[in-house]
Amino acid sequence: MEWTRGPIIGHGSSATVSLATSCNSADVFAVKSAELSQSELLQREVKILSSLCSPHIVSYKGFDISRENKKVLYNLFMEYMPLGTLVQSIHRHGGRLEESAVACYTQQVLRGLEYLHSIGLVHCDIKGTNILISEEGAKIADFGCAKRVNDAAEQISGTPMFMAPEVARAEEQGCPCDIWALGCTVIEMATGASPWPNVVDPVSVLYRIAYSGETPEIPGFLSEQGKDFLGKCLKRNPKDRWTATQLLKHPFLEEFNSSGAKEIQESNPTSSPTSILDQGFWNCLEESESFGNMRHASFENSSADRIRRLAACSGEPSWRCDEDWMLTRGNEAEDGIEAGSFSGSQTPSTSTTGSKQELEKSNVKNINGGGCSSYFCDDNNSREVSVVISDFNSGRSFGQLLPSVSNFL
Repeated sequence: MEWTRGPIIGHGSSATVSLATSCNSADVFAVKSAELSQSELLQREVKILSSLCSPHIVSYKGFDISRENKKVLYNLFMEYMPLGTLVQSIHRHGGRLEESAVACYTQQVLRGLEYLHSIGLVHCDIKGTNILISEEGAKIADFGCAKRVNDAAEQISGTPMFMAPEVARAEEQGCPCDIWALGCTVIEMATGASPWPNVVDPVSVLYRIAYSGETPEIPGFLSEQGKDFLGKCLKRNPKDRWTATQLLKHPFLEEFNSSGAKEIQESNPTSSPTSILDQGFWNCLEESESFGNMRHASFENSSADRIRRLAACSGEPSWRCDEDWMLTRGNEAEDGIEAGSFSGSQTPSTSTTGSKQELEKSNVKNINGGGCSSYFCDDNNSREVSVVISDFNSGRSFGQLLPSVSNFL
């Protein structure tokens, strides 16, 4: 397939997401790219995503290998979701969603989880930034942490704020962990805040989840059905949590489903673009996601709204003098830029976790203590951190090692 790379709409520690168009049909899609030598995680995601078929999962559209600006890139093609992440939808609605909208999005995510669990796949990193939105609703995305049920060879991974107690203790990571994370995501939608709002240190979060006996606080303003639904998701014992199939029959979803769907449709009027040129309103506000995952660019509801806000806060422009103007992009040959294989291509920025120096550059910390090796990506803005836990020597759980590694942070 011949295609053209458009604006970069997301960055991660190991890959970059860009908008793209097909040269033959002008269809718009998203392309997730990493340098071929650093694309192991992305290739793993291709293997998983290409095996899935559900209207509640972001669609796989293929992959290829390209050479751009002296780099060999591995590219994953995916369905483009024009309204961004669930977190961005929360921001557009004033910082929190109405309960009817929460119920509607929750039902759509649950249908995706029911499908994944039915084929023996655990997502392992359900949260607002890994749920993408279109006019049709919510779809699950980013399978960088996904694993097969009972696959002992896979490491524990995910985002601490959304980890279930048994995962924080490095005991198991099965389907119930996705249900716990869904409960945390419901709280995120309802309040616009983290499920553990008073804890920011990743080790403290893990320790509290693993051993405190607490659960995230259920918002008091929710309906009785909403509180009961969250209670079924946030059982500390994974055997006590309801399954996705059971939760789909909960009265909370049945009561609010129709009104929530109408509210979402009315509040998301943006239509999908027909070409790259429609994407002039993208900006670069980024929100952190998990280790190896994407940061998705935020955008305004419409170009007209953005211009109107700019006009409201700007003074009268003056074009009389051009002394302070500067050239931001000149001739490619003069700037030493070699043209890529694709028109309008932009060089993706990538980073790797392969060495100590590269870890430091990419804001990834390596904790070594008591035979435990753990990597996590720490974003100072959102404090979302994703952890890969392994104890190579002693076989102890990460929870047992927490006191010995806490001094490293």
